[in-house]
Amino acid sequence: MDEKTEELRDIFMDVSGEEAVTESQEASRGSLADTDEAGVTDRLGDVVARMRERYEFQTELADEDLVTVVRLFYEGSDEETIAAEIGTDESAVVEGRLDLHLLRDKDTEAPFDLPEFRRRVADDDPSVTELAAEFDIDESRAAHYRRVVAAQDAARRVSHRFQSQFEDVLTDAGLSTQHAAGLRDDGLDEATEDIDSLDSGADVSM
Repeated sequence: MDEKTEELRDIFMDVSGEEAVTESQEASRGSLADTDEAGVTDRLGDVVARMRERYEFQTELADEDLVTVVRLFYEGSDEETIAAEIGTDESAVVEGRLDLHLLRDKDTEAPFDLPEFRRRVADDDPSVTELAAEFDIDESRAAHYRRVVAAQDAARRVSHRFQSQFEDVLTDAGLSTQHAAGLRDDGLDEATEDIDSLDSGADVSM
């Protein structure tokens, strides 16, 4: 850049203030600093409350803790981090996010044929003991995967409505949801695509 061009650039930057605006935008993107914290918390809490009314939650976490689970899940935090934040253990976090239809890739990583496990549950509603024996796993793992399958099916029946609502709230606040939205789009639909019977039972009510 020659001296004349550099001078014109400096004049333009002084007049437009573009550099300052750009720096401000970069500083605030994805930050909680400029969001309405109370508003975000209230809106997420409304979605959690509607889910609790609709489904029989198994979690013992309060709604305010579940809101924190949602926030940190979408930030990409792991179970250990979330548990430390709300003062509970990791198993309680897993229970809470499954109630909220929030699943991770690792939830569907199983040392057996998970689609067959899902079909077995859907067709015959076997006990945890029966599932453990049939798929050669211990009962605690059988119970966990049964919960995962139930969460997947519940989410799919309402077209992942509640995850979309969580993401809408966070997106409106300028917070990124790309991490978990990718898990939903790439994982849940693929994991449940073999259950044709659920398509006809989709719930489109609000």
